[in-house]
Amino acid sequence: MRTLLATLAMSLSIAAFLPAEATAQPASTVPEAKLATWVARDFRFHTGETMAAMNVAYRTVGDPSGEPVLLLHGTTGNGGSFMGANFAGEMFGPGQPLDARRYFIILPDAIGTGGSSKPSDGLRAKFPRYNYEDMVDAQYRLVTEGLGIRRLRLVLGNSMGGMETWVWATRYPKMLDAAVPMASMPAAMSGRNWMTRRLIIDSVRNDPDWKGGDYTVQPRSIQFASVFYAIATNGGNQALVKAAPDRARADALLDARLKAPFTGDANNHVWQWDASRDYDPSSKLGLVEAHVLAINSADDERNPPELGVMERELAKVRHARLLLVPGSADTGGHGTTANAKWWKAEFDAWFKAVPKRAD
Repeated sequence: MRTLLATLAMSLSIAAFLPAEATAQPASTVPEAKLATWVARDFRFHTGETMAAMNVAYRTVGDPSGEPVLLLHGTTGNGGSFMGANFAGEMFGPGQPLDARRYFIILPDAIGTGGSSKPSDGLRAKFPRYNYEDMVDAQYRLVTEGLGIRRLRLVLGNSMGGMETWVWATRYPKMLDAAVPMASMPAAMSGRNWMTRRLIIDSVRNDPDWKGGDYTVQPRSIQFASVFYAIATNGGNQALVKAAPDRARADALLDARLKAPFTGDANNHVWQWDASRDYDPSSKLGLVEAHVLAINSADDERNPPELGVMERELAKVRHARLLLVPGSADTGGHGTTANAKWWKAEFDAWFKAVPKRAD
């Protein structure tokens, strides 16, 4: 039986969630993560290219005997992105929704990021032009071959990780019980979301300092383009006005971001943004067997709810709900879902009701 969407609309009060002061946890309560790297031998990309040894770096929290949970990070991030007080401090502690005493939490670095194989390791612009399906295939091999796991209780991802969660649910539908794609839509890249990504890619490739990817110093355009993209597609309109209510404070905020140290790598960033170019799980949503809780925010600049995409596409999924967090001066636009306090109470109630399927 097809489950109708249960959309929490803009009228939903934030009071329906646990208040921030009741849910916030100091960083000291975040369980320790263990770092490791698994090598995927003879990894084949969707382009047909192969890599004899693909490094897949990952973190784990909890005991391997626990129920396995896979968490997927956003573009240019890594598995450690989840380990701060705003996520791990809200989710992994005793009595919290993903209590590390019960769950075995796996946090991989996607291809192209962190400790996983990436252009800056040496291949530079010769690194295969991977996509999200390649990322998910590497994660699948880590989980099944590297960790010996036959079924995941949950796959949850944010932003790029949310899109990867949709790929997981359609590419390996029998592998997971529950899927929580956040800050994402199960549809092709389009509109502002793709056009602003193209601007990052083109600004670097057209920079004389890029030198076809063989630069000796980071092209100056990558920091400017990254700051531009972040301000244009993240942060929330209300929150940005609250932080910068006049021109002087807006200039000061922008200057601080432009002057901040840039620790990324241009090739790595370009490959990451470009990886979304052919993302489009919409035609495969009927294959999804997992129970799905899609979590978006009403002020998400990259995935605006007024497009109606979520209502249209989630209707194709047998067991799907949409949780839409209302926007406010305290939420962060596309970045809202990275703070678990906004949605963890609803997630907890939903997750407890998701049935476990037999292997």
